Amino acid sequence: MRNLEQALLDHELITLRVIGEWLGIDLTGTDKATAVVELIETLAQVDLVRELEYLDPEETAALTDLVRQGGRSPVGIFARDHGEVRLMGPGRLEREEPWLDPASPTESLWYRGFLYRGFDQTDEGTLEFYYIPQELLHRLMPATPARPSPAFTADEPSLRPVEHPAEVLNPPTDAVDDLTTLLALAQRTGLLPDRLPNLDGLLMNPDRDRRSLLLTLATEMSLLRRSDDRLRPTRAALDWLQQSREAQLRALVDAWSRSAWNELRHTPDLVIEGENWQNDPLPARTALMDVLPADDRWYHQEDVIAVIHRQDPDFQRPDGNYETWYIRDQVSQDYLSGFDNWHQVEGRLLNFLIRGPLFWLGMVELSADIAPERAAYRLTPRALAWLGDEPAAADEVRVPLVVQPDGILLVPYNAGRFERFQAARIADPEPLAPGKPYRYRIVPSSLAEAQGQGITPERMLQFLETAGGRSVPVAVRRGISRWAEKGVEGRLQSVVVLRVGNAEILETLRTNPKTRDFIAETLGDLVVAIRRGEWENFRQAVAQLGLLLDVEGL
Repeated sequence: MRNLEQALLDHELITLRVIGEWLGIDLTGTDKATAVVELIETLAQVDLVRELEYLDPEETAALTDLVRQGGRSPVGIFARDHGEVRLMGPGRLEREEPWLDPASPTESLWYRGFLYRGFDQTDEGTLEFYYIPQELLHRLMPATPARPSPAFTADEPSLRPVEHPAEVLNPPTDAVDDLTTLLALAQRTGLLPDRLPNLDGLLMNPDRDRRSLLLTLATEMSLLRRSDDRLRPTRAALDWLQQSREAQLRALVDAWSRSAWNELRHTPDLVIEGENWQNDPLPARTALMDVLPADDRWYHQEDVIAVIHRQDPDFQRPDGNYETWYIRDQVSQDYLSGFDNWHQVEGRLLNFLIRGPLFWLGMVELSADIAPERAAYRLTPRALAWLGDEPAAADEVRVPLVVQPDGILLVPYNAGRFERFQAARIADPEPLAPGKPYRYRIVPSSLAEAQGQGITPERMLQFLETAGGRSVPVAVRRGISRWAEKGVEGRLQSVVVLRVGNAEILETLRTNPKTRDFIAETLGDLVVAIRRGEWENFRQAVAQLGLLLDVEGL
């Protein structure tokens, strides 16, 4: 921060004269530099400790607070506790004379020369501070009591263990399973981050925010890389897939702790607007993890949030300015500005961190009851090991996949993720069924895609035998071999069948420009196939020709 001379030079000349009157000197000249020299000389001789006796209790409390903070505090934070200084130009200062009736303790200290304002560089960027120049600060410190102990008093929020909830949500470990599915899809077709394919039924947890987090972490861990506008797996992905489940989860947690994925922009019930402001997601995680007790007892989430509100409320906005972010409540559509809305923004963010990323990554166990006064959590052994910098468990019992004679591959939940990834390269995934193994079906198109990636039929059979731990069923071996020799020998298609009463009607439909393009294939003298997705438009076109069609089973 600036020294005393620089601080005084930032003032208007009329303000220097007001400070001079407080110190008992008459600054009548018009040269600011001369006035600054006189003030510095006078301040050097003044007993500042004794001057504190002339301050009001509120002014003393404000100055003491600033000294305890090392002589500076962000403007927004200090103003929230002790008021602001009304900044005025020379003309307005002469008209209103604010020093005669200060609007706040801060403004009173400003016109008595104890407190100044300026910008300084911090880890969070350039912030504006109220500060005390070093020449004055070291003389004020002996008169300032030491900061009281942070121990809780009876009426302050604290973290006390609570009883085990009646019903709990066990910490999931399926983040690694869904990431395996995403890596497999990226290997087959590549993923467009902004236009993902329909993943309904393919993921253990279809939550879009969780999926966004997994893709972000995978990209930041270099498991996915962008190629031709698509995300595709890297060599590092293959290494990750072969790790134990606990090691994979640990890698995800490590990546999340430093990730650029922004929880605030995914917090439920908040609508984020505007592109001219941004927040750093890391301080929110740090503030939360600093408060969570490192034990396996249950705690209320409300208590966690209350403690952070008391100890470190400005973790997300270190300048203390709660007016510049454009955030609306999704239900009321009201803008949530001002510190009074802290619980509606920061409080919701902290709650989401616990019940979102920390839960998704298996770090916390949750109460099933989400009512604010009863919602609770506890850290898992996995989280305690991570906080204690203990290695993740490396051992894992893996079961083989099952190759069925009908070309279905069954991959149990506790099979290796690497084996499932490889299975997905040669077979199409089918929708998940709760409590059942993953299912993949070998079809000609999936075999063709695999061959296009350099996987020969011999390698496919070798993989199936190794991953299954037994000989491949004869029917599957024969099917892959026939496809390698002859290609596609049959195809099942879903079409709509049109049957007519005589050939003249069919000829009319084939030749009329309104209907002919809908006919996909002739199936007989009086039967044709209509493309399934176009049958309704076809029926409307036929009606315009005066022919009404019955519809059955559609």
